[in-house]
Amino acid sequence: MTAVEIRRATATDVPGIVAMLTDDEIAAQRESPEDLTPYQAAFAAIEADPNQLLVVAERNGELVGTLQLTIIPGLSRQGATRGLVEAVRVATSARGTGLGTTLIEWSLEAARARGCSIVQLTTDKARTDAHRFYRRLGFTQSHEGFKYFLN
Repeated sequence: MTAVEIRRATATDVPGIVAMLTDDEIAAQRESPEDLTPYQAAFAAIEADPNQLLVVAERNGELVGTLQLTIIPGLSRQGATRGLVEAVRVATSARGTGLGTTLIEWSLEAARARGCSIVQLTTDKARTDAHRFYRRLGFTQSHEGFKYFLN
C-alpha cells in the first residue's frame, strides 16, 4: 500500500472534502454538495483561525481522508487546553486500510504538540462501528452529548 500524506487542506480540496462528508447515509441528509459556496466560506473562516486545523489525507494524488482539529483553551481542569476532533471521514476506497487509525493518531500527536492535555470528539449514536473504533483507540465514552440547532 502506498504511503499517505496528511497535510493542511487547501481551498482546492474543498470539493473533495465535501464529497467525503456526503459519502455516508447519515451525513448525506444534512449536506448539499450541489452548491459549494457555504463550504468555501466555512473553509475561509477555518483557514483564518489559528485554533483550527483542517487536514486531508492524500494517497497517489487522491483525497482519501479528512478531519478537523480545533484547539480550545479553557479554565476547567486547571486551565487545560483541549483538542476537539470533528468531521472524521475516510473515502469509501480507503476504508478498512487503517487510514482512520492513522488520522486519529495524527490528531492526537498534533493536539499534544499544541499543548492539549485532553482530546475529545463526538460521533452520532447510530455509528456503533465508530464507537467500537474510538474505544479501541483508547477513547472513553465518558459523557452524554447534547446539541441545540439554532436554524
